[in-house]
This record gives sequence, C-alpha cells and structure tokens, in this order.
Amino acid sequence: MSPILSQFAIQSPVGDPRPLKVGLINDSYVVPALQEGAPSYFLQKINHHVFTDVEALQRNIAVVTDHIREKLRAQGAADVDRRVLRLVPTRTGKLYCQDEAGDYWRMYLWIDGRSLETISAESARWTGEAFGQFQQMLSDLPAESLTESIPNFHNVGFRVQQLQEAVTADAAGRVAEQKSLIDTLLSRAEEMCLVQRLYQEGKLPKRINHCDTKVNNVLFDTDGSVLCIVDLDTVMPGFVVSDFGDFMRTAASTAPEDEPDLDNIHVRMDIFEAYASGYLKTATFLTPLEKKLLPFGCLMMSYMQAVRFLTDYLNGDTYYKIQYPQHNLVRTKAQVRLLEEQCKVLEQMEKIINRY
Repeated sequence: MSPILSQFAIQSPVGDPRPLKVGLINDSYVVPALQEGAPSYFLQKINHHVFTDVEALQRNIAVVTDHIREKLRAQGAADVDRRVLRLVPTRTGKLYCQDEAGDYWRMYLWIDGRSLETISAESARWTGEAFGQFQQMLSDLPAESLTESIPNFHNVGFRVQQLQEAVTADAAGRVAEQKSLIDTLLSRAEEMCLVQRLYQEGKLPKRINHCDTKVNNVLFDTDGSVLCIVDLDTVMPGFVVSDFGDFMRTAASTAPEDEPDLDNIHVRMDIFEAYASGYLKTATFLTPLEKKLLPFGCLMMSYMQAVRFLTDYLNGDTYYKIQYPQHNLVRTKAQVRLLEEQCKVLEQMEKIINRY
C-alpha cells in the first residue's frame, strides 16, 4: 500500500491501512494516524467496472462536498470537517490516483462516527431530516453541474426497455415460463413512467439526488445526532421522488427484498410516517407537485426494481449476485408484492404527506 499512500497529500505519519467491511462495490480501508491529534484517513479502491468514468465521478463528489461545505460555513456551523466529506488530493492536485495494476484509488479525511444497519421510527425520522437537509443544501446547485455516474440509473423508461430487450433475446430460455409475470410488469409501464413524462413536459425539475438513500449511508455521532451523508458515488441528477421512494422500498418493508414468503411482505407505515415527517421538515425547497408525487415514488421504485430483477433473471443472472438459481425470480415476485401492498396504502400515504 505504500506506493499508493505516497501519492496522496497526507500531512502526518500514518500506520498500515486496515480493511473495512463497508459497502458492496468499493474496497475500503482506514489509514490510522500515528500522532495524537493528527487526522486519520479513509482510503478506497474505486470499482471502475461499475463507475467507468472515474474523473467525472470524483468531480461530482468534489462539486457536491465543496458546495455543502460553503453552506455550512455560511451558517456558522462548528466542526465542518465532520459534517461533510472532504477529499484528500494527490500531491499533484488530482482527486484520485492510479496504481501499477490500473486500479483507481481515492482518499477522504476520516470521520469518526457510526452507521446504523437496522431501522426504527426514530432513526427513520433522523434519516429523513438528514437526506432532506442534504437535498436542501444542494437545491440551488444546477443539476447539470453533475454527470450521471451511472447513466439512466433511476430511469424507469430505460429499465422497461431493457426488460423488453431481454424478452426478445430470451438468452436463458426463461421467457415462456414467466409470461404472466412479464405481462403484469409491462402492463404497468406507462403508469410508472409518469415522472419522466412530467419532466419532458416541463412540469417536474431534475435535482441533485443521492440515489442510495439508506440509513447506513448516514453517519451518526456517539450521542445519536446526525453528522453527515456518506457514500456519494451515486450523487447525480434525478428526481426527488426517486430518492424518497428508494428509501421506503427497503426501509418501510416488513421483509427483505428477496423474501420468498410473499405473505410476510407489508408496508411499515410507522417508518413511512417517521421518514416523511423528518424529510418534509428540512426539504423546504419542494414544489407542490414534488410533494404530491412522494407516495407515487414508493410505487415507482418498487416497480423499477422488480423490472430490473426480472430482466436479470431472463438474461441468465448476469448482473446481480445470486445465492441459488431462482434468486432473481424470488426477488422479482417480492418486489411485485411490495408494489401491490403499497397500492393498498397509497391513500394513507398521501394523507400523511398532506399532514406534514
């Protein structure tokens, strides 16, 4: 690791990097300071097979973190370097380096905090406030300031097109056996592409989204207060309803996304209300239409994920890791059931949004 560490502008002696088991895409390490009071660092090997344009990826992160840092300073916030990630440049001023094997590396200042892996109503409310504030501070930054780090990531129309292509190709010979499930999803395609149509009509803006709104992407202090939002690889232009719905798809379900017993899948309305109340408290930039569409965002993201899982199943399981042959099919059916359950409580979700 020494040749990699030597490329970054580290200000004081550090120890050997220690692996961290965080995230599923990049390899992460903590680089501990050897002097008391000196900063430690967070080193990552970037998965450039997922994020193919590393230059644009790092530029996105720099634009977002610099913007938030200036907002925090203007507010007179204390301890700014614990409230927003700070990239450590290389000694030549770049935001990443490349090793002899062709792998890409980046470094942040280490923030000593903790993340949560389980959700409660209280942590959902804090998380909603955190993501709302994150988007609020970025709401005056034009969406075109950033590049799509994963093109069409939350584009429902694009995902439907991928499903249609998978049906046509029938690479794994699975289309005939799943015709009913395919027809069910394709029959809802027009309805679920509503957000893209509203954008094309000029009625809905694109904003800067996190695109991975999970509770474990919020860093908490030891006293339980929120420090900052982390894992900024997927920060890019998008629709706020996608970020809202993506959190609810995972956190406000009573079962994991690969639950085989569909009767176990329901909507946790306590989590929905807690997150919505926190989010609407801080996301004061929202237009009336964006607020109205928040519940629909939950349906849309469950639908999109069902489409993605089924597409991968029909293609022969080439994208998502699976533990058994029917895993992507089980995932698809679980997301379809979650969508059905969300439809049952849609009116209730709308009332909660109106209340807050």
